[in-house]
Amino acid sequence: MVEKNSTLKLIENRRTIRAYSKKELTQEEINTIIHGAMRAPTAGNMMMYSILQITDQDIKDKLVKTCDNQPHIAKAPLVLIFLADMQRWWDYFSISKVPELCEEIGEKFDTPQESDLLLASCDALIAAQNAVITAESLGIGSCYIGDIMENYEIHREMFNLPKWVFPIAMVCFGYPRGDKEKIPLTSRFPQKFIHFKNKYQRLSEEELTEMFQNSDRKIVDKKAKNMGQEVYLRKTGADFTKEMRRSVKAAIKVWLSENDE
Repeated sequence: MVEKNSTLKLIENRRTIRAYSKKELTQEEINTIIHGAMRAPTAGNMMMYSILQITDQDIKDKLVKTCDNQPHIAKAPLVLIFLADMQRWWDYFSISKVPELCEEIGEKFDTPQESDLLLASCDALIAAQNAVITAESLGIGSCYIGDIMENYEIHREMFNLPKWVFPIAMVCFGYPRGDKEKIPLTSRFPQKFIHFKNKYQRLSEEELTEMFQNSDRKIVDKKAKNMGQEVYLRKTGADFTKEMRRSVKAAIKVWLSENDE
C-alpha cells in the first residue's frame, strides 16, 4: 500500500535532516510551507498558534547556544518557531468587551489556564507537522528543535513574547546536503507496544525488554549498563532536560500570574 500511495511513501521515508546544502529556499517554497502549516486541523478553528520566521543571522547564531549548542540551526535556510498563542484571543476578547459582558451577566471572566496552554500547544505542534510534511513533499528536509522550550526568559526577551505565548517547537528546514537516501531510517518500536484498544496497557519487564530487541539505539554513556540507564543519563536526566523542566515551570508561573506583565 505504501509503494502505491505517494503520501504514505513520503511519511515512511522521512528522515531528520541536520546538514543543509547551500541552496536557498525560494519565497514561493517558504510561502507553501507556511500555507501548509496553516491548513492543519485546529481546535474550534481558533488557530491558537503563531509562526515566527527567523531571518536574522545573529538571532540564528544565538539560538545555536540557547538551544543546547546545535550548529545546524545557524546554517538552516529556513527556521520557524511555532508558538502556542492564547494572547491573540484574549486581546480580541478585551477589545470585544468580553470582561464587561461577563460582569453584566454575572459570569467570571477567566484568563488562560494550564488547559489552554496544552490546547494551544497541540494546535502549534499539529501545524508544525503539517509544515514538515509539506516541506518533505517539496524535497526539503527538516529537523525539530524541542530545545526552544529551554531558556524561557532569554527567548521571551529575544522574541518579545507576551505572557500568553510560549515557544513549543522550532523547526529547521533546508535542502539536504548530499544524498538523504544514504541516511539510515531510524527504527521505531513495534506497533504492539504503542497501539492499544480501549484501555491503556502497562508493559511487563519481558515486554519492555522485547520492545528494545530490534532497536538501533546504542549505549554511548560509559556509566550506563543497559538501555534504560543510557536513555536516562543522556536524555531524560540530562542537564538540558533539567533546564527544560525549570524553563517550562517558569513559563507556567508567568502564564498563570495575576499581573499583566
